[in-house]
Amino acid sequence: MPLLSEDQSARAQPCPVPEPDKHISTSLHQYSAGYSGSKVDYVDSDEDSLFAAVEPPRRSWGRLILHGLVMFGREFCYAVEAAFVTPVLLSVGLPRSLYSLVWLISPILGFLLQPIIGSASDYCRSSWGRRRPYILSLGILMLVGLTLFLNGDAAISALVSDKSLRRIWAIVIVMFGVVLFDFAADFIDGPIKAYLFDVCSHQDKERGLHYHALLTGLGGACGYLVGAMDWGHSMLGRLLGSEYQVIYFFSALTWGIFLTVHLFSIPETPLAKATSASDSSSSSALLLLGSHSNGYGAIATEPVSPTVAASITDLRPRSFSALGEANSVTSSAKQPNKEDQKKMTFKSLMKAIFNMPSHYRCLCVSHLLGWTAFLCNMLFFTDFMGQIVYKGNPYADHSSTAYATYERGVEVGCWGLCINAVFSALYSYVQRFLLPYIGLKGLYFVGYFVFGVGTSLIGLFPNIIATLALCSVFGVMSSTLYTIPFNLIAEYQHEEEAQLKQQGSSQSHRGTGMDCAALTCMVQLAQIIVGAGLGALVNAAGSVVVVVLSASTMSLFGCIFIALFIRYVE
Repeated sequence: MPLLSEDQSARAQPCPVPEPDKHISTSLHQYSAGYSGSKVDYVDSDEDSLFAAVEPPRRSWGRLILHGLVMFGREFCYAVEAAFVTPVLLSVGLPRSLYSLVWLISPILGFLLQPIIGSASDYCRSSWGRRRPYILSLGILMLVGLTLFLNGDAAISALVSDKSLRRIWAIVIVMFGVVLFDFAADFIDGPIKAYLFDVCSHQDKERGLHYHALLTGLGGACGYLVGAMDWGHSMLGRLLGSEYQVIYFFSALTWGIFLTVHLFSIPETPLAKATSASDSSSSSALLLLGSHSNGYGAIATEPVSPTVAASITDLRPRSFSALGEANSVTSSAKQPNKEDQKKMTFKSLMKAIFNMPSHYRCLCVSHLLGWTAFLCNMLFFTDFMGQIVYKGNPYADHSSTAYATYERGVEVGCWGLCINAVFSALYSYVQRFLLPYIGLKGLYFVGYFVFGVGTSLIGLFPNIIATLALCSVFGVMSSTLYTIPFNLIAEYQHEEEAQLKQQGSSQSHRGTGMDCAALTCMVQLAQIIVGAGLGALVNAAGSVVVVVLSASTMSLFGCIFIALFIRYVE
């Protein structure tokens, strides 16, 4: 059904021109003088039709799965990194006191740049869309980092003959590859989630996040499964040179295919490059309705004098309708002008994040506690299995029994992480059945509590069978971190949109990229905390067991914080 009848749309509506020396509110009064309702009703008289027009269409389950395949590839590569980064760094000769510092560089860069990238993607005017250019760029950086991480030692060994020089260059190249991969893999999560939110209706956002969690678990399971196999003595290992080259081959192939599928899964509507005339029209609509508010997620703009505002209004077409005005407000809110984009600074973005509503701030804090606990355990788990459970030595000669025992522990640790990934996929499915009974806050609490109890048992009783069985609790935490916080963001934004619609306000809500970037920043901050603190903690304790116990403690603190401060959502 058309929003306006053919007769209404064809007939121009008379509109008095405001006098230059009068305030802009007078002009609004003149425009609305012939309308019997309130000013709010005047703007939103076709509100239901308008919101139906801008609501993204429903997506099929096939499209959502194709969109989520990028999480399979990302987690596949992440699993390879998590399983082998510490053994690889120790095998090339990195001192124990420095091996946790490799996690510091990437998250510091990410924490500083993530808000800018997240907000810039909200304003991106590429013809390919707002999010996909960033996803493609970060995907390429992930592939480069993975290449250096898994092939750096072999490449340096072939190019450099001097043993001491070869060790130094191997450490530098492998560390650079780890930092680059970790930086890009952490960064890419925000644009992927924002891309999902942009192209899906509210109902499909929840479905899409569940598919993301399911494919994340399956991707991690496959990645850890590849890492758990002994490729060195296989035909493929002899053909490619070593087991690391085999693992790299599978990782690069998986990531390249699924990244490409993701980028072409759901069409993304780009921000149109507005002409100067349409920019003027949009600006006047925003000024008339008072929608330039500098709330959380908004970039500060210069005030406009009434005289300038009135002159801008004079440039408007000589026709007027409630729907046309509302559409101009909607389009201008989604297509900010170039002057606003140029004023985007790190200071303004940090101010926007720190001024976020309290329930968003509490969500970020709980996300920080959860990721700190999760990374404490996951990044050092295979090393924990090799040194504590199997009692191997990573610094022993590579031909010794102690080093072979350590490698066996790392392989079994990969099997444990594979169990974690499988349970992550299963639990993401179980969440849908638990949600009606305990809600999002209940699911959030359960994930943290189960992980905290399970990791404490692993640290206190490092038995092979018990440790492998308790790896299932890692999957519960993984699925929780990848879905519940973003589900809460979607619910918070849905509530805000409904409130604005009910109040008849034309104020635009925050950009999704900003919200997702704020959460992703917590992942980088957690890595900074883990990288800065765990190395010293392990040296002080003299055992890797302290890593697992620290993860348990942090997770249980997160339980208390969720119970007290996270806002309940129906």
